[in-house]
Amino acid sequence: MTRAQILAQTGSSMLQQANILPQLALTLIS
Repeated sequence: MTRAQILAQTGSSMLQQANILPQLALTLIS
């Protein structure tokens, strides 16, 4: 794997986590 592929995977995983966290917070609040 190249550095670009590794950065792309880590970036996408971070975005997924960033999308999941607000959803969890909203479900907890509601």
